[in-house]
Amino acid sequence: MKKILAVLICALLVVASMGALAEGQRVGVSMPTKDLQRWNQDGDNMKSELEAAGYVVDLQYASNDVQTQLSQVENMISEGAEVLVIAAIEGSSLGEALAMAKDEGIPVIAYDRLLMDSDGVSYYATFDNYMVGTVQGTFIKDTMDLDNAEGPFNLEITAGDPGDNNARYFYQGAMDVLNPYIEAGKLVVKSGQTAFEDVATPTWATEVAQTRAENILSSFYADGSNVDVWLCSNDSTAMGVANALAANYNGNYPIVTGQDCDRENVKNMIAGKQSMSVFKDTRTLAAQVVKMVGQILNGETVDVNDTETYNNNVITVPSFLCEPVFADVNNYKELLIDSGYYTEDELK
Repeated sequence: MKKILAVLICALLVVASMGALAEGQRVGVSMPTKDLQRWNQDGDNMKSELEAAGYVVDLQYASNDVQTQLSQVENMISEGAEVLVIAAIEGSSLGEALAMAKDEGIPVIAYDRLLMDSDGVSYYATFDNYMVGTVQGTFIKDTMDLDNAEGPFNLEITAGDPGDNNARYFYQGAMDVLNPYIEAGKLVVKSGQTAFEDVATPTWATEVAQTRAENILSSFYADGSNVDVWLCSNDSTAMGVANALAANYNGNYPIVTGQDCDRENVKNMIAGKQSMSVFKDTRTLAAQVVKMVGQILNGETVDVNDTETYNNNVITVPSFLCEPVFADVNNYKELLIDSGYYTEDELK
């Protein structure tokens, strides 16, 4: 009986010590919203990967409210997070929390969106945001055969949230590909709206993108002329454009770009209502961030592959960039179904 009791006591001590260790390996993960499918996937992937690696994970979603995210991050710090992973709603909105983290010696990994205007950012993990735009622009160039086709072709542009630093990279990457054709008159923007400030979509909202697209269609295409291509920076804005086209447009259906391979957008792609979506496999990014978290907590050198590009107005943040690819109707099965990202039933 004494031997059994001793074994039980030892077991309890081991469990207690494991609990203490887990508490000492606490990771705070702050995601912007559950309203977009991709952030749910990112959050779930991150939590699953981190917990599988043995960390205690505090995952919070901020409902696209800046003050909520600020409070959540501050609470993570107060509750003992040793590393923070933050996908910001607005890149410049978390200065107080980042200062608090720096004072407490807590490393911060900016996740997919660069945290701006602070020296409290340790690392940045994302996909190559400029390349996302160049992938979209190159898809348009190649699909329309702009180097050989006569034209002119009508182009409209819907970019992302001006509060998201990534949105400008997406926009610029695409425009650097397309601008020579605009300047040569082969691509014509009938609305005249080409500057980022004119084509941006606050909070990436589908409804905002749809309203603006409806206004463009009624103002510039009511004469029956065709929109040949609509550059959309991501899938939520592409969905807004697709909704507007369905309600207000009778011409030839345009090339429509996107990003994230959200489920409903892939369905639109299969149905011919969206031409492509840049695929950023969040499993790849989550796995890389988990690796970086482990390297930080183990005092190891943290993997980065870009130390020059991402300046947040205070410091240049060491970054790890994953490479994006595009999915279209020809390759989506290989990229999205065969890889296990979706099942066939989820895309019906």
